[in-house]
Amino acid sequence: MFKPLILYIGLRYTRAKRRTQFISFITLTSILGIALGVTALIAVLSVMNGFEAELRERILGMTSHSTITGRTGSLENWQALDQRLKGHPHIQGTAPFVEGEVMISAERRVSGTMLRGIDPLYEPRVSEVGNKMRIGELADLKAGEYGIILGAELASYLGAMVGDKITVISPQLNATPAGVMPRLKRFTVVGIFQVGMFEYDRNMALIHLTDASKLFRLEGNVSGLRLKLDDLFNAPQLSQELASALYEGYRVSDWTKAHDNFFRAVKTEKRVMFIILMLIVAVAAFNIVSTLVMVVTDKRGDIAILKTQGLSDSAVMGIFIVLGGIIGVVGTLLGTIGGVLLALNIEVIVPAIEKALGVHFMAADVYYISEVPSKLIWADVYVIAMMAAALSLLATLYPAWQASKVNPAEVLRYE
Repeated sequence: MFKPLILYIGLRYTRAKRRTQFISFITLTSILGIALGVTALIAVLSVMNGFEAELRERILGMTSHSTITGRTGSLENWQALDQRLKGHPHIQGTAPFVEGEVMISAERRVSGTMLRGIDPLYEPRVSEVGNKMRIGELADLKAGEYGIILGAELASYLGAMVGDKITVISPQLNATPAGVMPRLKRFTVVGIFQVGMFEYDRNMALIHLTDASKLFRLEGNVSGLRLKLDDLFNAPQLSQELASALYEGYRVSDWTKAHDNFFRAVKTEKRVMFIILMLIVAVAAFNIVSTLVMVVTDKRGDIAILKTQGLSDSAVMGIFIVLGGIIGVVGTLLGTIGGVLLALNIEVIVPAIEKALGVHFMAADVYYISEVPSKLIWADVYVIAMMAAALSLLATLYPAWQASKVNPAEVLRYE
């Protein structure tokens, strides 16, 4: 079906004569349509993969792979539990924490904040916050000195700098002669962190574990233990194993439960975007049908002569499949190259466009991430390229079949 003669004729038909300039224009638009569709699909999926990877990295930089808490709200004798977990082959690190919601005020501004008590010696085992310090370091948090480290956006909102005094208002109440009053405690800002995710930079503050235990009246206990695992995707299974192995007084959760709906939404959005953009590629691919139908109409005389010289119906089909396949393959190849180049350089291209237009596409207070990340997954590229090429070849079948049904006697009668 695809002998050298057939390939030659199919390639020959890709070159336009003066009277077939319009057909060549339609052919060019078909190629460009496929190329643009494939480019957009690769670039969009790469951006969405980048968002998912970046969000996972930033979320897990502040949260833990797995968490063990007490069923009563506090965890007693956490040191003994920590020793039990040290020998586990899949647990790389543990860290105690105390967590609660508070109000923080500085001068005339007040903000609700998640306050987390940490031990500076243990925290680097389970999170990356120590590497995200803009000012100061975790070691500046010392027991009994009531220092506090603020997120960069929170510090900016409060107008607080290192060395400033701020007031933490705890939901715990004190009974005084004037009545029941919330607990107030003055802290000194000793550092500022920035993880690059607005949710944490705006709504998170860190203090020493001992100070947090006193503030929330845990009497030396902690809220729980945070765990870092060797494989974050194994967290659900490992959490179930730990829950079965530990006593009933413990509750074990993992990061997939805390952010399950979010990552499900991201995956659903990726699937929907893939389908929508693949439909665009399909529309461009099926433009090949109109192109080949016009070519077949224009070449009816040539087809009749070839068939009278002994060319079979399958060979005629092969000519037009070759012609349509070239259009699809060239469009797919150009789109793949363009999509890969765009995906690899989108982190440079987008800032350049923002600078040129004087706009910022992703405001930090609206989106989780204020920059456009990109992660090219070659498996996606292969799937997109193969599907685009397959759709292009599929679009050639009907016109090629129509060409094979040309009756030489009817055509040559009027020549």
